[in-house]
Amino acid sequence: MRPIVIAANWKMNTTPSDAGDLARTIASRTRVRGVTRVICPPFVAIAAVRDAVAGEEVEVGAQNVHHELAGAFTGEVSAPMLAGLATWVIIGHSERRAYAGETNELIGVKLDRALEGGLRPILCVGEQLADREAGRATAVVDDQLRGALEGRDSAALAACGLVIAYEPVWAIGTGRNARGADAAAMADAIRTSLRGVGWGSLADDTPVLYGGSVTSTNVDEFLSEAAIDGALGGGASLKPDEMAGIVARAGVTAAARGLAS
Repeated sequence: MRPIVIAANWKMNTTPSDAGDLARTIASRTRVRGVTRVICPPFVAIAAVRDAVAGEEVEVGAQNVHHELAGAFTGEVSAPMLAGLATWVIIGHSERRAYAGETNELIGVKLDRALEGGLRPILCVGEQLADREAGRATAVVDDQLRGALEGRDSAALAACGLVIAYEPVWAIGTGRNARGADAAAMADAIRTSLRGVGWGSLADDTPVLYGGSVTSTNVDEFLSEAAIDGALGGGASLKPDEMAGIVARAGVTAAARGLAS
C-alpha cells in the first residue's frame, strides 16, 4: 500500500530564529496516524527545524541539492552536507526549473546524488498553462520523467522511496485551481510513464502527490482520488491551522487505506 505523505515546502520563508517554533507548533497539531509528515525549510533553518521536531514523527527535508558532491560552486549545498540534517529532498521544483534553468537531465543527476546521500527524493513534474491549453500536458510531464529517470536504476530509486509530486505550474499562486479528476488523470499518466522507462510493477507502488496551491479547503478534492497519495504544500504549509486541516484530511485517506493502525 502506498504511503500518504504531506510535505511542506516553506520556500524562501522563515529564519533560524522563528522556524523552530513554527515547526514545533505544526508538529504538535498534526499528530495523525498513518500520515508521513515532512517539513522542508530553507537551508539556514534546517538544523533549527530538525531540533524542534526531535521526538516527533516528523521528518525534515531540503528544498534542493547540488548535482556535484563538492567543488567550486559558491552558494550551493551538496548531499553530503545534508547528512544528519535532512532525510528528504525536493528535486526539480518548477521554480528551480524556471529561475535556475534546471533541465530534465540535470535533475536526473541530482536524483543520483540524493540516492547516494541517503536522501528520499520528491521529484516534481508539471506543465505550464500554455501546455495544458494546447493539449500537451501529459506529453510534457512524460518528457520530464523520461529525461530524469531513463537509464537510471528503478529498483534503487523505488527502494529509497522516490515520491513524485505533480505540480501544475498554472495552479501555483495564480488563483486558478486544478480539479481532482485532472490530478488523478495525471497521476495515472505518471505511472504509465514510469512503466515506459522500465519500472514495471514498481510504478503502481510509487506515491504521487498533488502540489498546486493546496489548502485545507481544497485538499479533500485531491485526497478523495485513489491515484493521489498526499500533497506538497507551499504557502499553506506556513500556517498551522492550514496544516492541521490538510493533515487531518490526509488521515481520513490513511484510515480508509488501512494505514492508520
